[in-house]
Amino acid sequence: MRRVVITGMGAITPLGNTVEALWKGLLEGQVAIGPITHFDAAGYKASLAAEVRDFHPEEYMDAKAARRMELFCQYAVAAAGEAISQAGLHMDQEDPYRVGCMVGSGIGSLQAAEREYERLLEKGPGRMHPLLVPLMISNMAAGNVSIQYGLKGKSLNVVTACATGTHSVGEAYRSIQSGEADVVVAGGTEAAITPLGIGGFGALTALTSSKDPSRASIPFDRERSGFVMGEGAGVLVLEELSHARKRGAKILAEIIGYGTTSDAYHITSPAEDGSGAARCMENALAEAGLSPKDLWYINAHGTSTHHNDLFETRAIKLAFGEHAYEMKINSTKSMTGHLLGAAGAVELITCVKELQEGYFHRTAGLRERDEECDLDYIKDEGARMDTCYALSNSFGFGGHNASLLIRKWEGNQS
Repeated sequence: MRRVVITGMGAITPLGNTVEALWKGLLEGQVAIGPITHFDAAGYKASLAAEVRDFHPEEYMDAKAARRMELFCQYAVAAAGEAISQAGLHMDQEDPYRVGCMVGSGIGSLQAAEREYERLLEKGPGRMHPLLVPLMISNMAAGNVSIQYGLKGKSLNVVTACATGTHSVGEAYRSIQSGEADVVVAGGTEAAITPLGIGGFGALTALTSSKDPSRASIPFDRERSGFVMGEGAGVLVLEELSHARKRGAKILAEIIGYGTTSDAYHITSPAEDGSGAARCMENALAEAGLSPKDLWYINAHGTSTHHNDLFETRAIKLAFGEHAYEMKINSTKSMTGHLLGAAGAVELITCVKELQEGYFHRTAGLRERDEECDLDYIKDEGARMDTCYALSNSFGFGGHNASLLIRKWEGNQS
């Protein structure tokens, strides 16, 4: 199998609209959660969200192109631009059919669906926007990124709910391993802070009803009561090692393991014993040729729902045994909220930065663990640690599990 490295990263997040702004926010322990401003949320069970701020699409694309994209696509194109720029990838020097795109979205555009349904009711079908369908459907993130940057290789939209970003990167990794592509622009994007999104997740009782931003997204805390909706995009440039070296690219990290399983249990709840998620992590470790004791850090899915945090903790204990109590675990969602289909990609970017800097951010808002969530979740302040490996977990409705394992890149690593 060919080796796969990361050479570029881009992010649009509630903590900031670049990777460095995201990282600065995580270092400072900023909680990017506040009252919903995208619409009037009076009467909704959830009134808080983690919204992207100060995003102006014309700074990333021309105005005409922006008008033909919904917000989730604009986020994806912006994040992809940053990643491609950092990678120093020049498409006029590449075979475009060897450069793929896998930028997924769990939902697509609820904004377009809401807007045009209202128009349908008020004015009839003859007045609906002719581009409703291509504006709304979730594969248009990959489509627009490919169009914007001239990526003519394998282009897919992986949709596995909250595991979308991680599966997108994982499947891109597989495509490069197997020789289908030399480079893939991969990640996830989401913009679902809308009446339908907040109302639907609220009806499912998945969202917290907390009014206090500091006590809203509190993964692994005894008082956790649901997740906080976030939005944004995370995109990475994945590249075959010799291809990256040949063009002199700066290598940020290497992907060395990818695990994916299905709980086959319930449409919203993870398997209660954590067996599916445990096997997923074990598969990633096995591919990397590591033993459980070789890994000292996990970026958890950590949503702040009762079931996820409890069952993910059980999964970690099942996969790592007593070593689980020696590991550092955190949840980026404690500061960004839950970015749904974008979460896994943004959290993988976080893992790369953490390995580079030797600093692992705290789980914000965590005050008192419940009795069974008793691992080291980096409670009060960030942890400094020199370690080579990081594992990022993502789990989606339907029982979709995904884990990515990366290795710190040091010099001319063999």
